[in-house]
Amino acid sequence: MKMLLTVEFPTEPFNSLVRSGKIGKIIGGILETIKPETAYFTEHDGKRGGIFVIDVRASSDVPSFAEPFYLNFEAECKFRILMSPEDLQRAGLDDLGKKWGSSF
Repeated sequence: MKMLLTVEFPTEPFNSLVRSGKIGKIIGGILETIKPETAYFTEHDGKRGGIFVIDVRASSDVPSFAEPFYLNFEAECKFRILMSPEDLQRAGLDDLGKKWGSSF
């Protein structure tokens, strides 16, 4: 299933890795490993951040996406399930509304 992985990088050890010239190799290695469908680096609440669309086949795969960021950067990772418009169409919202939308 497609998931949105957002990563917030703390200032350290990120700054030290930039200064030592190691950051490019580490980020490149992580991206090669997790193979995101798309990857963006941005600001997140005043800190460095990354946004990745990934394909998670089983819940047991989650650590393989998060641990590279935890171990290399002491980063915070958040996972959110993504639905395409087609997924939303198949969700059966009309039936769910009929079942759960009225008072019991």
